[in-house]
Amino acid sequence: MSVVTGLDLVDDQLASCVGCGLCLPHCPTYRVTGQERHSPRGRIAVMRAVQWEGQSLDDDAVESLSTCIQCRGCEPACPSGVPYGRLIEGAKIAIESDPSLRQNPRWLRPALRMLGHHRLLLVGSRILALAQRIGLFRRRWPRLPLRGGPALRSSAADPDVWIFTGCVMDAWSRPSHRAAAVLIETTGSTFGVSGGGCCGALHAHAGLTADARRLALSIMRSMPGSAPILVDSAGCGAALKDYGHLLGTSAAAEFSARVLDVHEWLAPRLDHLIPVETDRRPTVIVQEPCHLRHVQRAHGPMREVVALVADIVDTDDDGLCCGAGGAFSMLQPELAARVRERKVAAIDRARADRQLMVVSANPGCAQHLGAAGVDVVHPLEFVADRIVRRNP
Repeated sequence: MSVVTGLDLVDDQLASCVGCGLCLPHCPTYRVTGQERHSPRGRIAVMRAVQWEGQSLDDDAVESLSTCIQCRGCEPACPSGVPYGRLIEGAKIAIESDPSLRQNPRWLRPALRMLGHHRLLLVGSRILALAQRIGLFRRRWPRLPLRGGPALRSSAADPDVWIFTGCVMDAWSRPSHRAAAVLIETTGSTFGVSGGGCCGALHAHAGLTADARRLALSIMRSMPGSAPILVDSAGCGAALKDYGHLLGTSAAAEFSARVLDVHEWLAPRLDHLIPVETDRRPTVIVQEPCHLRHVQRAHGPMREVVALVADIVDTDDDGLCCGAGGAFSMLQPELAARVRERKVAAIDRARADRQLMVVSANPGCAQHLGAAGVDVVHPLEFVADRIVRRNP
C-alpha cells in the first residue's frame, strides 16, 4: 500500500469508501445532528480533502474529526470494509501532534498520565468520591465508591488464565473482577492477576500514541507466558487485542492473540455454571458496548453467559452507541448527552413500564448511563450472584 503525505493515512484505505451512505444510520453523532460532517462518510471526505487536495485542517475540519466518538458502529455496516477506525485514529494523531490544532483541553494529558500511576489513581478516586458525598459536584455524576474492597489476588503462581484488572476498573469496579474470579474458579480453573495498570486505550483514542505504546509495553510485561488473558472491560479488551497493530512487533501480535473478552472464555464452559433455582427467572436489558459489539465482535458470547441465568430484552436501536466513548463524554459533553438521550429512550421503551435491570460489559458505558439515572450492573456480577458457587 502507498502512503501519501497530509494526514499520513494509507491511501488505499482512504479510497475504499464508495460513499454509499449505509453507515449513516449507525453513526450516533449523525443521528443526533443530521449533519454530513458528523458522519463517517463526511469525515472521510474531510480526510480526503486534506490528504489528497492539500486543504488545510481549519476549525471546521478539526471539529468534524474531533466529534467522532470512535464507536466504529459504521464498520460492520460498510459493504466495502472501510477500516474507519484506523483512519480516524490517524487523523486524531495528526491533530494532536500540531499544538495549533489540538482540541483536547489542557487537563486531559495530566489526567491520562495519572491512569498510568495506579496508587495515585486510587487516592484520587477516593478524593473524588468524598467530594461527591459533601456536594462539591454541581452536575450529575455517577456515584464513585468510597471503598472498592480488597484488590483481587492471584489464585495460583502458574495460573490457567490471567485476569486483566486495568486502571479505572480496579479503582471503581473491583466487584466485577471478583465476579470474574468466582466464575473462573467455578469452572475449575486458576487465575493470575495483572495488577493495576492502564492499557492505553484512552491515550490511543486521544491521539497520544507514544503514551499508549509505553503503557502497552508495561502491560505485556505484567502477564508473561502463554496463558489466556481475560478482560472484563470491553474498551480495554479492544485495546489489548490491538497491541499487534499499535506496537508493530511479533511479540505484541503474539500477546494480542492471547487476549479474550472474559465472556468469550466462559461461553464454552457454561456447563460448569449451575444457575440457582428460583421461582421466577429474571429478565434484563442488555446494553452491548460498542467496543464489544463492533470492534471485538464478542457480544454473542456475552449474551450466552447472561442467558444462562436470565431472559434478555433488546433495545430497538440496533446497538447504537450510548455516547460514552472513553473520554468523549468529558471532551464533548453536550453531544455525548444528546447521544445518551436516545439510548436512555430506547432503554425506557424496552422496559415497557417494567423494573428491569440493565447489564453492560464496559465501565465507561455504565458510568455514562448511570449519570443519567439508569441502574446498570456488569454482566459478570449479575451472573455470579445467580449461580451455585462451587470450589474447583
